Amino acid sequence: MGRDRIIQLAMCLVVIGGIATGGVLLGSLIQTSERKALRYTDNADENMPPFVALGTAIGAFRGLIVDYLWIKANLMVEQGKYYQVMEDTDLITKLQPRFAPVWTFHGHNMAYNISVATNTPMERWEWVKAGIDLVRNRGLRYNPNDLLLHKDLAFWLGHKVGGVSDDAHLFYKREWAREWHNLLGEPPMDQESRVEWIQEVADAPDTLDSVIERTPEAAELMERLQDGMTEIDEQFEFQPDSRFLELHAFWDAVNQQSFVAEQLGYKDKLDAQGSRMFRLFDELHADPRFTDAWRELLAFARKQVLEDDYNMDPELMASYTREIGPLDWRHPQAHSYYWARRGSDLAEFRSLSERDETRRINNDRQQAHALQALARTGRMHFDPFSSGFPGRSPEPRFIDTIDDHFERFYVKYYDAKGAGGETFIAFIKNFLSSAIRELFRQGETERAQELLDLLDSRFGRGGFPPNNQYAVDLDVFVAQETQGEYERQPHIAPSDVVGALRYGFRVGVGENRPEVYKEATEFAKWVTNFFRSSDNVNFTTKMGVGRLRDVLSTLDRSAEIAFLQLMLDPAIPFEERMTIWAQVDDLEPEMRLRVYDQMIRSLASQYAMSELSQAIPLEEAFSQPPGLEAFRQKIAAERLAEQEAQAGMDVGAKVKSEGR
Repeated sequence: MGRDRIIQLAMCLVVIGGIATGGVLLGSLIQTSERKALRYTDNADENMPPFVALGTAIGAFRGLIVDYLWIKANLMVEQGKYYQVMEDTDLITKLQPRFAPVWTFHGHNMAYNISVATNTPMERWEWVKAGIDLVRNRGLRYNPNDLLLHKDLAFWLGHKVGGVSDDAHLFYKREWAREWHNLLGEPPMDQESRVEWIQEVADAPDTLDSVIERTPEAAELMERLQDGMTEIDEQFEFQPDSRFLELHAFWDAVNQQSFVAEQLGYKDKLDAQGSRMFRLFDELHADPRFTDAWRELLAFARKQVLEDDYNMDPELMASYTREIGPLDWRHPQAHSYYWARRGSDLAEFRSLSERDETRRINNDRQQAHALQALARTGRMHFDPFSSGFPGRSPEPRFIDTIDDHFERFYVKYYDAKGAGGETFIAFIKNFLSSAIRELFRQGETERAQELLDLLDSRFGRGGFPPNNQYAVDLDVFVAQETQGEYERQPHIAPSDVVGALRYGFRVGVGENRPEVYKEATEFAKWVTNFFRSSDNVNFTTKMGVGRLRDVLSTLDRSAEIAFLQLMLDPAIPFEERMTIWAQVDDLEPEMRLRVYDQMIRSLASQYAMSELSQAIPLEEAFSQPPGLEAFRQKIAAERLAEQEAQAGMDVGAKVKSEGR
C-alpha cells in the first residue's frame, strides 16, 4: 500500500472519529447552550422567516451588513430622522431576526417617535398599534425566550395605551376595547364564570375536523353559513376568522348587549331593511340544534385568531385569569400583565445571571404596575355602538392579588443586590395606603379597615422594629395619609376633591347609593376646610399659580365643577350621563339649575355626533330642569347686587384716598 493511500485512509478514520465524537457530544452541547442561554430560542430553526435564506447565502458578510445598518439607524434616530430609519431597521429584522434589540428599537420608533408626529388620533393609533404588532406578532415569534422583548411590550401596553401620558390615550383605549370586544365578546362579571369563559377558548379543538368530530352539527352550521354568505356575496368565502368574529359580535351586540343599539332601534331597522346577513345569523341562532355547534365554532375561531393573529396562548390567558382575578381582555393593562408574566414564566430562565437581575426586577415591576392599574380601573363598561370612550371603574378584587404578588416578589429578590426586594416594600405600602384612602372615600370602611390591619401586622406593630405608624383609627389614618400626600404633592388636592365628588355622582346618584354620595361630600368638605385653615399651604407652582387654597373654591363650587366635568366628559357613556342627570335632584336639588346653562352648548355639540341623538332628542335626554327661568333671574339679581356692592366699595376707597 502506497504512502498516499495510507494518508487517505488515516484521514478517513479521523473524519469518521470526529463525526462519531460530535454525535456523542451533541446532546450535552445542546443542553449546555440552553442552560447558558447561548441560543436565541429553544429551536434554532423555529419560526425562521424565508428571507433569512438570503442572509445565509450572504454568509459572513451578513454580520457586517447588519452592523453597518445598526450603527446607521442609531445615528439617524439621534438626528431625529425617525421615518428614514424605518427601512434600515426593517432590513435588519429580516437579515437577523434573532437580534432581539432591533425589534424593540424598531417598535419603539413607530409607537413613540413617529406616532407623535402625526396629526389625527387615528393616524397616531395606527403607528402605536404597528409598533405593538411588530414586537408581539413577529419579534416574539422569532425570539420567544427574550425577557427584554416581553418587558418592553408590556411597558408599551401599560404606558402608551393603558396610561394617560399620550394626548390620544382615550382614543387608543376605545380602539383597543373595540378590537378585543369583537374578538372575545362581553365577558361575564363573576370570577368563576369568567374563568370558564376563557377556558372554553383554551380547550377548543385545534382543527375544524376536530370541531366536527366533537360536535357533528358544526358541519351543517358551517355549510349553512357558507351558503348564506355566498348568496349575499359570491366572492365571500366563509372562514372562522377575525372577520367572522366581527360579524358575530355585531349581531350579538344588537340582540343582547348594546344599550345604544336598543335605543336607536337597530334590530327593527335591520329587520325592516331586510339585512340578509343579520337574518342569516338570526335563523341559525334560533335553531336549537346548533346551540352547541355555535359555542364550539366560536371558541375554535377565537383560539385560532389568538394564536395566529396575536401570538397569544389561550391556555396561559385562562391560567392567569384563574390565578389573579377577573381579567377583562378589553383592558390594555390585562395585556401588559400577560406579557410581563409570560416573560417571567417562559423567558426568565435565559436571564438567570447576576448581570440580568435588573431586567428580571423591572419585568416583575411591570406586573405589579399593571395589577395596580387594574385594581383602580379594571372594571370596564363598553358599548360597541357608543361613540363615547370605555367606562372604567375600580376592581377591588385585584387588591388581594397584588398583595400575593408582593410576597412572591419580595422573597424572590430578598438577596438581590441594591434595593432588591425593598423596592416592592415601598410599592405595597404606597398601594395599600392609597387603596385604604380610596375605599374609605367610597364608603367601603370595613374593607379599608382590613387593609389597615394588614399594614399594621406587616410593617407596623408586627414589623421589625415594631412601630405605631398604623396603630390609629381608620379615619385618622386616612386623614394623615391624605394630609401627608397634599403636603408632598399639593397639586393633587383639587383633583382629589373633584374626583371624590365625581365618584359620588357616578355611584351615589347613578347607582342609587346615597351613602356613597354622603361620604364623598364629607371628604370634599374636609379637604376644602384643611386648605382654608392651614398655614402650611402657601404654595406656588412652577407655573406661577398662587396658593393652593385659592385654587380650591367653596364646597358648593367644587361639586358644581365635578358635575360639569362629569356631564361633559367624553369618556363617560351618554346613557350613564342621562341616568345621573335624571336622578341628581334627589341628592342635589339645585345642581341641574346651576350647571345647565354652562354645559348645554358643549353637550349639544357632543350629543349631535352620537348615534343616540337620532332616537332621543337632546331636550329629552337632558331636559331643562323645572324653575330654570326663575333661577336665571335670581342669579342675575345676585350678580347685579354684587356689582353694585363692589362699585360702592370702589367709591368709598376713592373718597378715602382723596381725603388723605
